[in-house]
Amino acid sequence: MEKQRLAGKVCVITGGGRGIGRAACELFGRHGAVLYILEFDPASGRETEAAVRAAGGEAEFIRCDVSDHRSVEQAFARIAEKHGRLDVLYNNAGVYLNGPDGPIADITPENWARILGINLNGVYHCCHYGIPLMKKHGGAIINTASSAGVIGIPRCDAYTATKGAIVALTRSLAVEYAKFGIRTNCMAPAGIATEMVKQSNPDGPEFDSVNFFKVRTPSRRFGEPLEVAQLALFLASDESTYVNGTIIPVDGGITVCGDLAKPDADAAELAAAGR
Repeated sequence: MEKQRLAGKVCVITGGGRGIGRAACELFGRHGAVLYILEFDPASGRETEAAVRAAGGEAEFIRCDVSDHRSVEQAFARIAEKHGRLDVLYNNAGVYLNGPDGPIADITPENWARILGINLNGVYHCCHYGIPLMKKHGGAIINTASSAGVIGIPRCDAYTATKGAIVALTRSLAVEYAKFGIRTNCMAPAGIATEMVKQSNPDGPEFDSVNFFKVRTPSRRFGEPLEVAQLALFLASDESTYVNGTIIPVDGGITVCGDLAKPDADAAELAAAGR
């Protein structure tokens, strides 16, 4: 029988209704977490809750808008009332808005505020209310950045600003709260096969591997949500107790491969070879 790496740990995953968040909820549930799924969309949140429970896990969906501090305060108040503690906070919720986002001179103030409200303020709100529940016993915070937080990517300046800020905030939190036994780390995914990536694809809502080669992906494929969730599981578990303040790309090598806008000469050769 597989060892339960999160047995009895009280865990929060934001944006757990779909994509990477859904994969993480199902994985954490299988590993014994007492799981709280903070999700804005009730249908997907309940769907994830049902899937975790059907697999034998313990999960509760709480409808939550991470951009609204009152909504987040209420969610964590419920967790505090039931458990009085929090062991893992996985700040996964985020948006990329293809169209409303873009070059900074073209982004409206309203769209700028909306994207920062979810992606960056959401992390602030969850840390603000979650960290006090961690201080007595310690725990793990897992933040979600992106390749856009560590390299320059055009046409998504609001998204990039939030992800770069999350990288910097992760380092500050790691220094500030380690004395309480709270570890803070950050994952930087890219090229993961989720609905959000489909919507952000300028060539259409398909996972077209040949076109993806053009943005210089060394692994020559999309990543799967579970591949990110597995890293989150490690960072949440007691196997990573001396890992603090790290920014870990989960991108198949995108961020070490240079200019994402540069066409990849390998694409035609690989296509011709039937790869």
